[in-house]
Amino acid sequence: MPNSENRSAESAGSMQRAVQQEQDRRDQIQGQHKESQDAVQTSRHDQPSPPLPQQHLEKPGSEADMELKPRFLAPDYCGSGKLSGMAAIITGGDSGIGRAVAVLYAREGADVAIVYLNEHDDAAETKRYVEAEGQSCLLLPGDVCDPEFCRRAVQQTVAEFGHLDILVNNAAFQEHAGSLTELSEERFDLTMKTNIYGYFHMAKSAVPHLQRGAAIINTGSVTGLQGSAHLLDYSTTKGAIHAFTMSLASNLLDKGIRVNAVAPGPVWTPLNPADQPPDKIAQFGATTDMKRPAQPEELSPAYVFLAAPSCSSYISGIVLPITGSVGG
Repeated sequence: MPNSENRSAESAGSMQRAVQQEQDRRDQIQGQHKESQDAVQTSRHDQPSPPLPQQHLEKPGSEADMELKPRFLAPDYCGSGKLSGMAAIITGGDSGIGRAVAVLYAREGADVAIVYLNEHDDAAETKRYVEAEGQSCLLLPGDVCDPEFCRRAVQQTVAEFGHLDILVNNAAFQEHAGSLTELSEERFDLTMKTNIYGYFHMAKSAVPHLQRGAAIINTGSVTGLQGSAHLLDYSTTKGAIHAFTMSLASNLLDKGIRVNAVAPGPVWTPLNPADQPPDKIAQFGATTDMKRPAQPEELSPAYVFLAAPSCSSYISGIVLPITGSVGG
């Protein structure tokens, strides 16, 4: 090899070693400082982070009974009439994500019907907050597994408000299982009938009343995108919801009706303390990149975005991940 090439190769090698040594030095310094375990906060208001109260709720789970109340008021969110004159049905609207969505829909000018199982105190509280935003709220207790109830719920909403513009399918049943053998057919059937049949029954009942510009929004889950070892039946239904969303979006597109889904990660609602044991709930959400669960008020603006034609008239058939982790 000519001398000039030898010198060039040596120079390149020296440069690589210099870069390596500098990075080694930085790594050593960084290793001396323990990585921060603080939860990531991305707004002016700090949200609760682990350890969370070690509490186990009796199903279906009441927000009124939670030691740490979920945050749903979204104090920094200012309404601007995006849903003015519209009417919405929200299943599972008594608490958690559903309550937060109901409040923001009302803040944006929509009347809201709340479908819920039997959590009457939570539902009454949600109604109070909707009415405080200046809108009407209709309470509809019943089981979305029952197709006849779903038909009646839609009919009562249309009778009360005169029309229907938005359907939010959000009601869910979740219970962990250690293995596939722990899942009985009855339990699997209950999860399926609540989480996917309920969405089907509500959509089928609502579609005849929806006009151009209307929207259906389904609540999916990160478990439907990634699976979950101990939520076998639940994650299966959430994956089905994502497929149902995309399929129904194609089916209804020529009618001018948009269908989308939100796929949350861990969210602080009654659903999880009514599932996991207290010691696991203490660290709920800690494995996300943000090291904390979301609060319902951090998800509800996405439901406004997907409902409002002024925001998302060119969006249908998407599954929007809101997971607290980079890349969803």
